[in-house]
Amino acid sequence: QAATSTRRIVIAGVPAGLLQDDVMADILTIHFQMSRNNGGDVREVTYPTRNKGVAYITFEDQEVVERVLKKDRHLLQDRRLPTCYPLTVSRYCHEVSSS
Repeated sequence: QAATSTRRIVIAGVPAGLLQDDVMADILTIHFQMSRNNGGDVREVTYPTRNKGVAYITFEDQEVVERVLKKDRHLLQDRRLPTCYPLTVSRYCHEVSSS
């Protein structure tokens, strides 16, 4: 589980309610696999989540996370979307219980 969380990022600003959830997850997968977005192999997209407009992306490699986080702006573009949507990309942190 810990290894997975280091390969996961949080995406905020996903346009909610425009498209079916599986279509939006597909668009997010494509975006984060593109080299122009500093992306790489996506293992899993979690969308929708409990938080509206938020998705989780898990990559195959930790290096991809670092590259994606370094990119200044992520604009979600797809012919199925009416416009471009700026995304906020951040590192995933899970609550660590201190025992």
